[in-house]
Amino acid sequence: MRTTSLPAASSRTADAAAGVRLFFDLFKLRIGLVIGFTAVAGLAVTPGPAMTGWQVLLLALAVTLASAAAGAFNQYYERDLDAHMRRTSRRAFVTGRLCAKPAWLATIVAIGAAGVLLAAVAFNLAAALYTFLGAFTYGVVYTVWLKRRTPWNIVIGGLAGSFAVLAGAAAVTPDVQGPLPLAFAVVLFLWTPPHFWSLAIAFRDDYAAARVPMLPVVVGDARAARTVFASACLMVASTVAPAFLGLGAIYLAGALAGGAYLLAKAWALAQEPSRGRALASFHASLIQLTVLLVAAIADAALHG
Repeated sequence: MRTTSLPAASSRTADAAAGVRLFFDLFKLRIGLVIGFTAVAGLAVTPGPAMTGWQVLLLALAVTLASAAAGAFNQYYERDLDAHMRRTSRRAFVTGRLCAKPAWLATIVAIGAAGVLLAAVAFNLAAALYTFLGAFTYGVVYTVWLKRRTPWNIVIGGLAGSFAVLAGAAAVTPDVQGPLPLAFAVVLFLWTPPHFWSLAIAFRDDYAAARVPMLPVVVGDARAARTVFASACLMVASTVAPAFLGLGAIYLAGALAGGAYLLAKAWALAQEPSRGRALASFHASLIQLTVLLVAAIADAALHG
């Protein structure tokens, strides 16, 4: 009976773990899964016929595939910038673990197309269009057209999250009827600036080294931190609107609780624009969004 040596087994386990990490990092699946969940929230808050569990999963998969393709394209296209930033210098296209050849670009495009096609087949052309627009906004509008040119790059790039909401709404009804999904799309649009500008403050030196005109590089940490707080106030205020457009007390409680937590961290950052407080504000925005989406889905399920 053959046995496998412990070192060999450990090596294979380590290789498998490294492969999983490479896969997650290349396709930015942490972000992709959040975007997919955002689309599910858009579906949940839109009045219309009930969806089966399989349909919900297909929507999440379609949007996640498109988002993952956009994330991978971002790394493929920005490998020159990533090489100058400590935070991104270990990415696969920078280190050479993956070669930036046309075959990879074709694979990335195919994955994005699969997500759009899945949305079209499982739902309708409107859902497919919004799925495509979300990926296109992040992959091309933000990454190619705006990031290297303007400090307002991420503001327009925030439309990617809005299109995920609209993809979910269109899966229910192609013409996205009613103000609730549109109000939710506005929330996602306004969420991105305080989220990403907090991260940009934490890694301002990286962006400066790569000559990327992120807001703190252009205006300084103190002014950028005040802008984070102001934009967080605007976004949190916008989260109240859905409570008056069809959602109820569960959603409102989540919106207020998550919003208060984010504002506390953003205010602390405005008072002391340090790296630690910038990261705390960044993580608070993720917690706030998660609470908001879960509350919206729970409220819609209870009253559906």
